[in-house]
Amino acid sequence: MALVRWDPFRDLTSLQNEVNRLFSRAGGADVAERQAWMPSVDVVEAQDSIKLKVELAGMKPEDIKLEVDENVLTVSGERRFEDEVREDKYYRIERRYGSFSRSIALPLNVATDKIDAAYENGVLEVSLPKVEEAKPKRIAVSIRDRGVETIESGPSESFSSGESGESAPQVSP
Repeated sequence: MALVRWDPFRDLTSLQNEVNRLFSRAGGADVAERQAWMPSVDVVEAQDSIKLKVELAGMKPEDIKLEVDENVLTVSGERRFEDEVREDKYYRIERRYGSFSRSIALPLNVATDKIDAAYENGVLEVSLPKVEEAKPKRIAVSIRDRGVETIESGPSESFSSGESGESAPQVSP
């Protein structure tokens, strides 16, 4: 006999699905289609920067807003529905419209004062340059020349190198 884990939210999830289907039938569309849209974002980290590509097809650059606050980059804006249709009629509208907001937490090594953004062909490209990291520095330790210090415990005797054939004097305790 197989053991099945008890999931306390299984009944709650099925209830939520039933309610979504009920509203879907009453509203004439799927619940997900009526929710606010969220643009797709690609985040790529290079060696010297972080690059974001935000898909904002059909938007004007003046409708896009970028803000950085406490190392959080927020891209927001609004895609407006143009309902000026004279000869053609809409049978289906699948693109999403309305306002959006995406917030992305940035790492601490991003230079927020040097962020650059460009909008072309419906894609917003944001370049976030990294600050130069504090590299460890090797510090040379030098010994200050204070002269030779000796501790004398008794009379000082000179020793010869033994080159002249003489032996060094013997010191007895």
